[in-house]
Amino acid sequence: MTALRIYLIAAWTALIAYTAFVVGRDGLDLAPVFFGAIAAGHWPGQFNADFLTMLALSALWTGWRNGWSPLGWVLAVLAFNLGGVFLMAYLLVLLHIEKGDMARVLLGRRAPA
Repeated sequence: MTALRIYLIAAWTALIAYTAFVVGRDGLDLAPVFFGAIAAGHWPGQFNADFLTMLALSALWTGWRNGWSPLGWVLAVLAFNLGGVFLMAYLLVLLHIEKGDMARVLLGRRAPA
């Protein structure tokens, strides 16, 4: 569990730093670049399409884990829009709250008592 926490902290920190660099250089209007690459039909577009499906999967899991409660919906929207920046921080918080119990981390309110 320590290795997972270390990875999440290191990856989250690197991602935040890189995101800040890119936003500083290119701004926040990523939709034309992101969807333009998908529309072009080359490998960068394939990567973006793959990433888009992973964002959707992350959002679906987050909402499901929280029983599609109002908080679950908010967290699902955050997961979809913020990607790894949200998911890595969310997993770190869950690991702390659930004291490393992966069944509870993954299943939330659906975990066996």
